[in-house]
Amino acid sequence: MESSRISLRPFRLTDVDDILLWAGDKRVTSTIRWDTLTTKEEALSFIKEVCIPQPWHISICIDDRSIGFLWVIHPAMSDDIEAVEIGYAIAVEYWGKGIATKALKMAIPRIFNDFPQIVKIIACAISKNKASHRVLEKAGFHYERTVTLQGEFKKYGDKVDLVVYNFTII
Repeated sequence: MESSRISLRPFRLTDVDDILLWAGDKRVTSTIRWDTLTTKEEALSFIKEVCIPQPWHISICIDDRSIGFLWVIHPAMSDDIEAVEIGYAIAVEYWGKGIATKALKMAIPRIFNDFPQIVKIIACAISKNKASHRVLEKAGFHYERTVTLQGEFKKYGDKVDLVVYNFTII
């Protein structure tokens, strides 16, 4: 995939049909924390209530068409106040093409610019999601640890193993 075709931008209400294509696909949502969207109304609500109010809930685009989601949470869901957590999801048809890696590489300098107090970006992937581990490693993240969470993400059952990666500027 030609890098110049990939961009990151805020979500628009007009993205609703594109979002439903990937956020409505259980193959995509099976490895992220939120549930599959099933209707156009849910997708529109997702844009209005989750994406638009948060400047770092942005669309991964190919030729300005939304094909995925990249989000940054500050502070990270950890005790580290000098860190943000990043996550991403991308349409199945774009898996294995380097787009998620490129999107992360595009986001990293912007994150450090927008959050000058942070020194670390944290990313978590379900232990069985080896493709996401590779995306993070190719984007320059390093393995930090594996944690087992119990009861925090009902969709995964009683417990889930998350692999934690970090990207540190120090």
